[in-house]
Amino acid sequence: MKTLGLIVNPVAGMGGTVGLKGTDGPEILRQAEQLGAVPQAEKRAEQALAALVSHSDSFVLLSFSGVMGEASATACGLKPRVIGSGSSPRTTPEDTARAARQMADRGVDLLLFAGGDGTARDVCGAIGTSVTVLGIPAGVKIHSAVFASSPAAAGQVAASFVTGEIARVREAEVMDINEEDYRRDILSARLYGYLKIPDARRLLQNPKAASAPDERTIQRAIAAGLVERMTDDRCYIVGPGTTCRPLMEMLGLDNSLLGVDMICAGRQIGKDMSEREILEKTADSMCSLILTPVGGQGFLLGRGNQQISPDVIRRVGKENIIVVATPEKLNSLRGRPLLVDTGDVATDSYLCGYYRVVTGYREAAVYRVSCCA
Repeated sequence: MKTLGLIVNPVAGMGGTVGLKGTDGPEILRQAEQLGAVPQAEKRAEQALAALVSHSDSFVLLSFSGVMGEASATACGLKPRVIGSGSSPRTTPEDTARAARQMADRGVDLLLFAGGDGTARDVCGAIGTSVTVLGIPAGVKIHSAVFASSPAAAGQVAASFVTGEIARVREAEVMDINEEDYRRDILSARLYGYLKIPDARRLLQNPKAASAPDERTIQRAIAAGLVERMTDDRCYIVGPGTTCRPLMEMLGLDNSLLGVDMICAGRQIGKDMSEREILEKTADSMCSLILTPVGGQGFLLGRGNQQISPDVIRRVGKENIIVVATPEKLNSLRGRPLLVDTGDVATDSYLCGYYRVVTGYREAAVYRVSCCA
């Protein structure tokens, strides 16, 4: 019988829908709460644990009390063995590190943690490669390669690990960025170390890859084609990323490289918008949504653009999503589909299918979009 550990970072991902790009630090967390952000990580953990319920006789589950794991486990009908508690009223990075150390000391075979890159850093700093771990993606920015591609995929990997179908492990990178720089549209990732994860590549997330410098000309060609097709009777929601930036530059508009902007009749009517602001400005408008996938990972939705929520997607309509990507970005996926992980299973299923992807000036390819699990 295997022993699993579970750590949930309850504040992970709260900054996404309100446009704060993360929740590192107590002041940013307070801002997120004031803007109406709601916890996401517990729900994401539950989605992962659902795949383990049918194997509950084959493992013992250790967790910390309440929102740090116990609540998610019991919500799925599992009966965790509680070995500690976090700070009150909010948990801290030190709580995550302490939980990881205690679970390592108790010899867990697999440690599941729900959070983002900051949580992965905390786990890495506490236990290094002494224990096999797996990240349940619940943060805003997820550049590390230690996460499953979705909560459901994490559950599948964990179930296969429990039953012995997955036995091999490998080391994967823990990456993180400086959130203060990120909010100033400066993106630079740093390697913080490695964690040992189950070797289940099909269900795991690739590390984020930066755009190559020589892609700039192709990105401008994509932008020129988009400008030709834009009409004044429609608003355009422009997602984050370097492939979308030339569009704003070509129109002479201020661009939040890592946020969500909105254009209407050639004017910028929103910059670095939250989910609420997008919904307010699209209430009486026909809209299109311009998106580019994350380089190397292929995520179209659910990584760094949580402001574009299931409610926003339904309002815009699948048929009004414009996907843009350079040929190099698509080729880097090596045939893997583009991915969506919005946190809502019905929305993810709705988004699946084939899309026209703009790859140059009046050039396009047809590419598949898939759910993560």
